[in-house]
Amino acid sequence: MNREHVAWDSPSLGRRMDLLWYGHAGRPMIWYPTSFGHFFENEDFGLIGAVRDLIEGGAIQVACVDGVDEESLYARSRHPAERLARHDQYDGYVYREVVPWIRDKTRSAAKVGTLGASFGAYHAVNFAFRHPDAVDKTVGFSGKYDIHSFLDGYWNDTAYFHCPTAYVPNMNAEWVERLSQMDIAIVTGQVDNILSGTADMIRILREKGIRHRGDIWDAPYGHDWPWWRIQIRSYVP
Repeated sequence: MNREHVAWDSPSLGRRMDLLWYGHAGRPMIWYPTSFGHFFENEDFGLIGAVRDLIEGGAIQVACVDGVDEESLYARSRHPAERLARHDQYDGYVYREVVPWIRDKTRSAAKVGTLGASFGAYHAVNFAFRHPDAVDKTVGFSGKYDIHSFLDGYWNDTAYFHCPTAYVPNMNAEWVERLSQMDIAIVTGQVDNILSGTADMIRILREKGIRHRGDIWDAPYGHDWPWWRIQIRSYVP
């Protein structure tokens, strides 16, 4: 399996950012780490191994990106406006740097897929919903898509436009159609400790008439890597 470690100084974030690239052909995807996780996490916890055959067979190519959660929404020592600003810079890093890098790497202008688990699910789904011009598939495992709890009661436009449970209900017909063209999978297990977060997102998508897969797997599936390693086979490529 082709594996490459890549890094550059990010203009968006003002620091070095690393990623791991896997594969040689197939659908390009961006995979996010969980909260406080980094670019090597999805490999370390076996998620890459769970789809190794798909990577080696040329079905998918994967960019596992680094995270900056400790500098953004989880940075409780910072004012919420600063947390949000850093979070928005991270979104810009992925959109303006990682996506173009993938297009150059694959020599293709094809859209990418996004995937993540836990807080990575929030990142993956939020990025996809904000950027349907760049994304045609998103998979979120065991996610919570409302960011109010990170902001200590603070709210501004940046918060709104990074909170899928806030902005999706207000999408106009054009945006509903754009998201409906995307392959969306919002997934969890019956014993996930944040099941309600996934259920809320599924409900909102259903009420807006946005085509999606909203799957809640029966017990014992819950909020942990062993379950995600099994579930991923049903949603990738």
